[in-house]
Amino acid sequence: MKDWLDLLMFVALCGFILLGFPVSFTLAGTALIFALIGMSLSVFDPDFLGVFPHRIYGVMTNEVLIAVPLFVFMGVMLERSKVAEELLDTMGQLFGTLRGGLGISVCVVGALLAASTGIVGATVVTMGLISLPTMLRRGYDPKLACGSIAAAGTLGQIIPPSIVLVVLGDQISNAHQEAQRALGNFSPEPVSVGDLFAGALIPGLVLVGMYILYQIAIAVLRPASSPAIPRDESMQKGNMAGRVMHALVAPIVLIVSVLGSIIVGIATPTEAAGVGAIGATLLAGHRLAEGRPIPVYAAALSLVGVIILTTFVDMRVTRTHITLAEDLASGIAALMCAGVVWGLLVALVRVYKNEMLQPVMRTTARLSSMIFIIVIGAQLFSLVFRGLGGDDLVHEFLSGIPGGAVGAMIVVMAVMFVMGFFLDFIEITFVVVPIVGPALLMLGFDPVWLGIMIAVNLQTSFLTPPFGFALFYLRGVAPPEVTTMHIYRGVIPFILIQLLMLVILAMFPALATWLPKIVFG
Repeated sequence: MKDWLDLLMFVALCGFILLGFPVSFTLAGTALIFALIGMSLSVFDPDFLGVFPHRIYGVMTNEVLIAVPLFVFMGVMLERSKVAEELLDTMGQLFGTLRGGLGISVCVVGALLAASTGIVGATVVTMGLISLPTMLRRGYDPKLACGSIAAAGTLGQIIPPSIVLVVLGDQISNAHQEAQRALGNFSPEPVSVGDLFAGALIPGLVLVGMYILYQIAIAVLRPASSPAIPRDESMQKGNMAGRVMHALVAPIVLIVSVLGSIIVGIATPTEAAGVGAIGATLLAGHRLAEGRPIPVYAAALSLVGVIILTTFVDMRVTRTHITLAEDLASGIAALMCAGVVWGLLVALVRVYKNEMLQPVMRTTARLSSMIFIIVIGAQLFSLVFRGLGGDDLVHEFLSGIPGGAVGAMIVVMAVMFVMGFFLDFIEITFVVVPIVGPALLMLGFDPVWLGIMIAVNLQTSFLTPPFGFALFYLRGVAPPEVTTMHIYRGVIPFILIQLLMLVILAMFPALATWLPKIVFG
């Protein structure tokens, strides 16, 4: 009976979610129902529930998860500051004279927004409002236009900094430690979110390249589906080089500051998320008053200066021996911090006066609370599932699959792909990964590679009907002439491209493991 209860528990969870109940409360409610059933049948030890407060406290004190609201704030602030609109407009003019150029520009902008905002909903809605009417007006096939925008919007799930990689990195780290303890290794090498950020960079860029190659192939094979914009019309708005620089420089500096500080090892993901939040606020303040740039420029330069200074100088002031040069560097860093504070206050005042700050804070609080309440519900669900023996059942099942470790990996990837039709990436990350992660890692898989494989697989959940969130976002802003079937049929080639990326990553694991080994040793 115990073996049946853990299976029924998982089936009941999926059923309640499909009925429309809120995910976070469904996770906790299902767990409590089956805990009571298990106790009444004497197959569940109630001591497992006594661990739950410690789990909540662990979530509260987890420094890695602090990066989630900071990255959300960064993305929402950039979306409100019209960075995406300028990027789309400029890239559309830059590539528009090529056949398929608007589709290419959507892919490029999607990659840039993914590396700067990382929020799928904001990216898809923004590109759907700005690019989709333009593409349709220029004669693009509605299916190709919808598929391009929806797929480019999901790049924020695989290109760092990504909220998916933050929460997935935390779960993979826990699963890796659990697997190593089960194998008798009580001091395993740690796996960090920075490892996953570095590991996801090359696969993310390869996926962007595959999207662009598909756009080029369609333009060659079906020219009528993606026509070019006449050159005189696309270049009529002034100095193109200046427009490109104005649109690209600030986001690229922000991306390099955030990702570079993590990959080089200057900052942890949480610290880099703080840098990103400050940078996004400064950028918004600058865009609102470009005629008064000095405070923002001073703060941005000071922020970059502090990052560079900490790279070459040990800034810890609690050491017993500090040289004169280090004292001088600490004084310079203090002045730079004052410059950051000054510019940040000016930017916040501008954002507040333009009635942007309150909506940004409200959206950040709503999204962050949604994620964390799912985390807490998933903690209770996993506790009860383990108390019913579900983890042992999963390990035995995966170990007994024909084909060994490779067969187990294929089955898990297939199950996650199918679950993506019905569940969000957050539920899959916090419910499925803690269950299957330790079992897969005990079979000898590299944790970074496994994390990136799961991330690429989860990316498809945004595009797979009927509950793909990117499809809902695009449907909400698409013109009336665009039907739901246009969107569904348009994303199919991009889902196949993502699955092809999954196969390539499985055949060449070095795409995910090479950079972390080079950077972090």
